Parts: sequence; structure tokens; C-alpha cells
Amino acid sequence: MLVGPDIGIDAAAVRVGDRIVIAKADPITFTADQMGWYAVHVNANDVACMGAEPKWFLAVLLLPERSTTQEVVEHLFRDIANACREVGATLIGGHTEITPGLDRPLIAGFMLGETREAGLLRLSNCEPEDRLVLANGIAIEATAIIAREFADELRDSYDEDFLNRCQNFIFRPGISVLKAAREARRAVQPRAMHDPTEGGLATALHEIADATGYGIEVYEEHIPVLPEAKVLCDQYDLDLLGVISSGALIIVTGPDEAAPLVKHLHSRGIRAAEIGKLVANPERRVLIHGSEESALPRFDQDEIVKLF
Repeated sequence: MLVGPDIGIDAAAVRVGDRIVIAKADPITFTADQMGWYAVHVNANDVACMGAEPKWFLAVLLLPERSTTQEVVEHLFRDIANACREVGATLIGGHTEITPGLDRPLIAGFMLGETREAGLLRLSNCEPEDRLVLANGIAIEATAIIAREFADELRDSYDEDFLNRCQNFIFRPGISVLKAAREARRAVQPRAMHDPTEGGLATALHEIADATGYGIEVYEEHIPVLPEAKVLCDQYDLDLLGVISSGALIIVTGPDEAAPLVKHLHSRGIRAAEIGKLVANPERRVLIHGSEESALPRFDQDEIVKLF
């Protein structure tokens, strides 16, 4: 075992012969819509963050007694199959059952990937003064969940074009970080990558600090935020820094590589910005707004849970 369980570590790395196998498990619990799609992509994201390519996927489906039909099951597996094709992985097994006491389906996914040892990315490689580049933008997943789960309520305030655009955020800009991760590896040699999920960008930054043992300085005005995400989070008084954010990718890279990386990502049509850096003092975790700074907020519960 090269990388095992720890705070801020989202996948394991095990040497098998001359290859490194990356293993990741994650459930889908916030939404019942497009669950199969979510399950594949969120697990593939963490495999990609370790510098690997997703290869094999297993799914455990727990289905409610009274509302499960053949159509529901076929739809779930169709989503899984389509998403596996998207990421280049194969569905190789898992488990499906009717489970008493559930009011909605649940999926727990397990993704395996592989890389060479030289390509393995880990947060222990990071150093003080390394830069933090954020690709794609925050609250992408939250925007899609809000628009899908509360569509009827939102129609009183927003037109169909806006809602359709927000609902399709899982596809465009998308909750997958594979393209950004692959392009980052082509452009530079990243120290590490980490994707914000539950607890949003702020929690992901705290996880990086915990895993590296360093502090963090973040420039709030540099954080890419899509306007639709701000509108829906403001609608429900959710803090953008603390809402589930699959689709965002934090890339940790050397001080001289941040600008070339951002330029390369832009050339590939990927929104990106340098948002901060690691610092030697592990107690320093700050959010900088112009000439002022405040403590980087903590979210022990994802902001979106307020809606459920």
C-alpha cells in the first residue's frame, strides 16, 4: 500500500507488479435523479486526481420496496453504462437488492484505475509556496441538484431556459474533472490534485492543509464562480464556499508552473485561475478579500443539506 486512509485522502494506491492500482469508493445520497451518472463520475474524479485513468467500476444498488420497477432499474443501469463509456471504464460487477426502509434508491460506487509509480500524484509531494489552481468553477454539482430537485418551486421565479441550463450543469460544464486532470498532466507535472465534493471548496482546502501539514492563503476574488451557481445559492442562502462542488478541480503545482498551466487550460476551453498558495505555517488558513483577510470558513455539514 502506497497511499492509505487519512484526512483529505480520497483514494488508495496499491502497487501490483509494475503498476499502481488506485481504488475509490463513494456513495450518491443527495439526489435520486441521474444517480448512475453521478456515481460513475464522482468515483472516476478521485481516481483521476491520483494521476490515474479510471478502468473498472462496481456498483451497489439499494432500492426501495414499494417504488422500484423494472423501468427504474433499467434507467439506473443505462445511466451507469453511459457514464462508464464517457470515462473509459467498464462495469465489472457489484450488487443489487430491494432494501426495506428506504424511501429512495441509493448507489455506492467503487472505481479502480491504474497508473505507473512515476505518475502517482499525492498531497505528500506538496511544498510551501506551491500554487493552487482551480479549474472549471465551484458549486457546479450543487447548481444541478438544486435545479433538478426543486424545479417546481423555482419555476415561480425563473424561466425554463435558465432552469434547463442549471439542470444540465451535470453535463455542461459537467461534474467530471477528467478532462481538466488529463490536460493538467499534459501541461506540467502537478504535485497533487484534489476535487472539492461534500463541504465545497473550503472543506477541500482544509483537507489539503490537513494532508500536507501546511497552511493556505486563498484570494476570494480569484475563485471562478459561474453566475447560475451564484443565483441559485443566493436564492436559498447557501454559502458558495461550502456547497457540494464536484466538477471543480484543485491542482497543486510549483510556483513557476501555475501561469503556464492556467494558460494551457484556457487554450483547451477550460476555465481556470490561480486562487492561492500553500504556506509553511500550518496554523495560517486564510481567505483574503482585497486588503483584508479572514479565517478560511469550515463547513462540518455541506450547505446543501439545509434544503433536505
